[in-house]
Amino acid sequence: MSARTNSSVGRQRRAIVIGGGLTAMLTAQALSTRTDVLVIERDSLPEIPEPRKSLPQAHHVHVLWSGGAEAIAALLPDVLSDLESAGARRIPLTSGMVGLSPAGWFRRWQESHYAIACHRDLFDWVIRRQVLGAKDNGITVMQGTTVLGLAGSADTVTGVDVRTNDGRQETLLADLVVDASGKGSQTPVWLNRLGAQSPPSREVDSGLVYASRLYQAPHGLPETWPIINVQADPRGDGPGQAGVILPIEDGRWLVTLSGTRGGEPTIDPDAFGNFALGLRHPIVGEMIKKADPLGPVHVTRMTANRRRFYEKTALPANFLALGDAVAAYNPTYGHGMSVAAQSALTLRNMIDRYGYGSPGFTRRVQKAIARHVGLAWTFAVGTDVFYDGATEGGPTLPDRMAALFVDRLTLTATGSGRMARDLTDVMTLQKGPEWLFKPSTLVSALRGPLKPQLTEPPLSPEEIGAIESA
Repeated sequence: MSARTNSSVGRQRRAIVIGGGLTAMLTAQALSTRTDVLVIERDSLPEIPEPRKSLPQAHHVHVLWSGGAEAIAALLPDVLSDLESAGARRIPLTSGMVGLSPAGWFRRWQESHYAIACHRDLFDWVIRRQVLGAKDNGITVMQGTTVLGLAGSADTVTGVDVRTNDGRQETLLADLVVDASGKGSQTPVWLNRLGAQSPPSREVDSGLVYASRLYQAPHGLPETWPIINVQADPRGDGPGQAGVILPIEDGRWLVTLSGTRGGEPTIDPDAFGNFALGLRHPIVGEMIKKADPLGPVHVTRMTANRRRFYEKTALPANFLALGDAVAAYNPTYGHGMSVAAQSALTLRNMIDRYGYGSPGFTRRVQKAIARHVGLAWTFAVGTDVFYDGATEGGPTLPDRMAALFVDRLTLTATGSGRMARDLTDVMTLQKGPEWLFKPSTLVSALRGPLKPQLTEPPLSPEEIGAIESA
C-alpha cells in the first residue's frame, strides 16, 4: 500500500480513486501516466462478466454512445475491438434504430454515428481487464475495503480513512483523492466533517421505475437487427411509459420498460408483455411475444436525477469527484457511461496541459468536467421535470422555453436528415448544446420537417418478413 516511484514522474506520488466501477477504472487509467494509483473498492471485483452487488442498475439497458466510445478509445486504444470480440454490437445511427419520439417516428437515415451495445457487466469486465491487466502501469486495487472519510483539512485533502473487511482501520495518504464511488457517494458528509463546504444540489424525481428482462432473440433475424425504442411523452396525458429492445451479445435482447408515478411496471413476469403492449405503440410487446424469456424481471426504483454542483464549491485542494458521484441521471438517454468516459479523458488532458498537482489543478478539472455533466443533465431534467411531483414547483419558465425549442427540433428531425444528424451529434455527446444554435440548424427548425410524418415503424421489408416468420 505504500507509494512507489513511478519512472514517468521521477518521484514518489500516489493518487487514490474511491470505487471499483467503470468511472473508477477509467479515472485510474487517466492518472496512471503521471502517478501511481490505488483503487479502493469495498466489494470483490468479479473475474468474469457477472453482476456486482453494488451495481443493481446493471440489469437494465446501457449503451455507449460514440462520443463516449471515442473518449474510452483515447484512454484505452484496444477497448472497442475487445468489446466487439467479446460479443458487443456496434450499432450504426440512425440507420440502426427504430424510434418513436414524442413528435413521431424517426426515419432511419444513413449512418453518421454509432452506439456500442452489450450487457453492462460485459462493459465493466472488458474495461477492468484492460486497465488492471496492463503491466507496470502503477495501478493497484484494494478490494474488501470501505472508505470511512477524507483525511486532511478544509483546505487540503491528504488521503482517506479506511476499514478493511477484517476490521482493521488506517489512514492512507495521497496527493490526490478522486471520488468515483457512484450514486452512493458520501462526499458531502465527509466534506462537512473536515469543516469544508458541501456542494449545492438539485434533485428532479419523476418516480420512474425500470423493469428489465433478458430474452433470446427469435431465430433467423438479420444480424443487423436494430434497436427498438418507444419513448414516453412527458407532456402527454397520464404517466410517462417507455420501452426499448437492445440487441446484445450472444443473440439476446435486453428489454427495459419504464413508467413514472401511477404507471410503473412491476416485477411480475406475466405483466411484463402486457405493459409493453400498452405503450404509445405496441411494437415492443409484439416483438417480445416472438422471443423466449431467459430469466426473471429485475426492477429498479432509485432513478431520481441528482446533481451536486462541485464546480461551484470551494473544495479542498487535491480532491475531485467524477461520474455518478457528481450527477446521476434518469437512464432514459443512456448518458452515464459516456459522461464518465469524457470526464476521465478531460482529466488526462488537463494533466497534460497544466501538469499533475499544479496550483489550482483540481478546481480546473472540476469546472472542465461540468460541461459534460451539464449536457446530460439538461437532457434528463428537461424531460422529467414535466411529470407530476418531480419537483416542488413544477417546471420553470426556462424549462418550458427549452422544451418548446427541443420539441421543434425533434419534430423537424422526424422529416429532416440534416436536423436528425445535428440532434444525434448532441445526443451521442460528440457535440455540445451550442451546436443546436448554429444558423443552419435554426433555419431547418423554422422550416420544419421536409418529409411527411411516418404512420408506422420504419422496419425494412426484410425485417418485417423475418419477425413475422419467427
